[in-house]
Amino acid sequence: MLKNLVINFMKDINIVFLNYLMKDDILRAVDSVLADIKNCPYSVQVTVADNSENRDGIKDDLAAKFGQVKYINCGGNVGFGKGNSIGFKSMPARYYFALNRDTIVPENSKVIERIIKFMDDHPKIGCIGPKLLNMDGSLQYSCYRFDFASLLIKPLKQINFDQKYKWVRKHSDKLLMKDFDHNETRPVDWVLGAAMVVRQEVVDEIGWFDDRYFMYLEDCDWCRRMWEAHWPVYYVHDIVIKHVHARESAKVPGIIKALFKNKLARIHLQSWFKYLLKWRGKQI
Repeated sequence: MLKNLVINFMKDINIVFLNYLMKDDILRAVDSVLADIKNCPYSVQVTVADNSENRDGIKDDLAAKFGQVKYINCGGNVGFGKGNSIGFKSMPARYYFALNRDTIVPENSKVIERIIKFMDDHPKIGCIGPKLLNMDGSLQYSCYRFDFASLLIKPLKQINFDQKYKWVRKHSDKLLMKDFDHNETRPVDWVLGAAMVVRQEVVDEIGWFDDRYFMYLEDCDWCRRMWEAHWPVYYVHDIVIKHVHARESAKVPGIIKALFKNKLARIHLQSWFKYLLKWRGKQI
């Protein structure tokens, strides 16, 4: 009986935005989603999980402007994966959509409706990532390979060494799948956590984001676990979202300077170590 109550209460999709003192970005992103789901035939929950304990006043602004949006206080800065998972758990859904605060859903594109329909039409697919475009309309690379050598040099890419050294660029291009024109829907190793949709059955089997990663590579790790459990991950080329993609961890050049001056660069390196220790070059 309890299971039937949960199913009846369940939304079709729970879209989670994670906030950390980025109220204006969140409000803009939420507004674009709510415009997109006007007249949507599915049951949609929009959730803001707040890692900043309402220090920017986002709770009141959400209540005033978007009464249908669910606000969740995460109790502190618990990280990207854990914060999103708290948001997911707050509302059961058939699909969970982690969507970054610096995204915009294009007008009149019915993105959310088409995501749900795609997942319904492909019940064996565990996770999808839409095509991401920069704000100027150019392609943003958002699907990747598990290639071990390319992942080994990932920290060098984060500090822009791919722009200086050909051997770094070679591995970086392989990691980013630059040999793929991104104009077809296909299985990929992993998709960027800025916009990833996961079905409930996957969560039932493998769980949520691994919250040992405070930030970065939790998306890669989750997708690896999906593939291990025989849930394919797909890049969907004709569902499009715009994304600023600030890459805050890359703003200080040079490894030593970045580690001393850029906290996010240090967090990125920590996640990289955790990922390598966990998987150790294991092939899928």
